Amino acid sequence: MSRNLTGKVALVTGASKGIGAEIARRLAAEGAAVVVNYSSSQAAADHVVEDIVQAGGKAVAVQADVSKEADVLRLFAEAAQAFGRVDILVNNAGVYEFSPIEEMTEAQYRRMFDLNVLGLLFATREAVKQFGRDGGNIINIGSVAATSAPATGAVYSATKAAVDTITMSLAKELGPRKIRVNSVNPGMVETEGTQAQGITESDWADQIASQTPLRRIGQPNDIAPVVAFVASDDAGWVTGQTLLVSGGDR
Repeated sequence: MSRNLTGKVALVTGASKGIGAEIARRLAAEGAAVVVNYSSSQAAADHVVEDIVQAGGKAVAVQADVSKEADVLRLFAEAAQAFGRVDILVNNAGVYEFSPIEEMTEAQYRRMFDLNVLGLLFATREAVKQFGRDGGNIINIGSVAATSAPATGAVYSATKAAVDTITMSLAKELGPRKIRVNSVNPGMVETEGTQAQGITESDWADQIASQTPLRRIGQPNDIAPVVAFVASDDAGWVTGQTLLVSGGDR
């Protein structure tokens, strides 16, 4: 494995489980020191840190609910205390929920938009403050749901469409400061969350797999290498892009 990120510091939000945990491990394997953010799963976050340290890497776990501004300020202060700065931000923290429109509630709307959109903006704002004169790298984890817009997913799909638009806008705003902004958009991925909700064993998952050219749903290790590439100098001419990592499902 290459060490393209040696000397870099990466902060991955929502990194205690699933896609975020695998991204944290991969960035560490590529040489980055990693801040493993978690909201409530301390034991899981500590396990990710242990995996990284045992493999010879550097990592710390920091609790913060990124939908809360004060938590985000503290998260970046602790990141700077641990490693001096942040060079790479992966906005992975997010929540999803699917329900008929008749059952949509204000609380559901607020929960998804506050974390998936407002939290991403809070984290991005603080990362930009820490990036040095050499610039930085922001990778937003979106979803093919932004464009496929599945039934019963109106609110979730709207949050991910917002992520795509934010990515394009910030790439234009921050490019002159050598800050790249991209979105990596997975299709359905098997994680602890999708397993707990029964999604990966559902007829819906079977349908997604059957319509996906590669004939399966994704795994976290399908997503992490793409994030590592986008974070590296090998992708130095890539910004403002939405990369679909979905086995061909659109």
